[in-house]
Amino acid sequence: MWEAVIIGRNETLAHLEHYADDDPALAWVRDAAGADPGAQPVSAACGAALRFLAAAIGARAAVEVGTGYGGSGIWLLRGMRPDSILTTVDIDPVCQETARDAYREAGFSANRTRLIRGLAMEVLPRLTDGAYDLVFADAAKSEYPAYLAEALRLLRPGGVVVFHDALESGPAGDGPLSATDAGTAAVREVGRAVREDDSLVPLLLPIGAGLLAAIREEARPS
Repeated sequence: MWEAVIIGRNETLAHLEHYADDDPALAWVRDAAGADPGAQPVSAACGAALRFLAAAIGARAAVEVGTGYGGSGIWLLRGMRPDSILTTVDIDPVCQETARDAYREAGFSANRTRLIRGLAMEVLPRLTDGAYDLVFADAAKSEYPAYLAEALRLLRPGGVVVFHDALESGPAGDGPLSATDAGTAAVREVGRAVREDDSLVPLLLPIGAGLLAAIREEARPS
């Protein structure tokens, strides 16, 4: 019985991953990333979710922590409004130059992106409070709690924060002694923080490496 359940679940997840396929621009990104373990693009299913979220809130301004080779940025830009700007932060100059080419390959003009080279926790504090509709984090997992704090400052009410590689954030792994490394412990900390914050509406999506999303609610009248 359990074997049948597992097989059925795996088939469902496989269908989710193949529902949205890469197109030539995204295939170009995957070829550019090659075997680089630190900058693998998000899966097509994760990318489609990012595009959906950006479109659902009519995002005009978004922040991406972890440019990589530009795959997630392309998905975000495709969901954002035509007059929008994506601010994307990465410490790796090769990644950012490749991402610049990727955005152009996908048909986006240079004025749609603002690439900032530097450490996320040095760049994010310089960005304007409440000026962004969406924040997407796909960088050092050990810094996810700090990214969450910055995201809540940067987001307007009704904005969305999204963390990639977040399957470890579910309640089943909450025990601190069960965390195998600092990154896993940080992801679980963010998962708890998002669930327990009454000002956030959380959602954990089991696609790709997992997406943890949360809406920053409008202030409720007292």
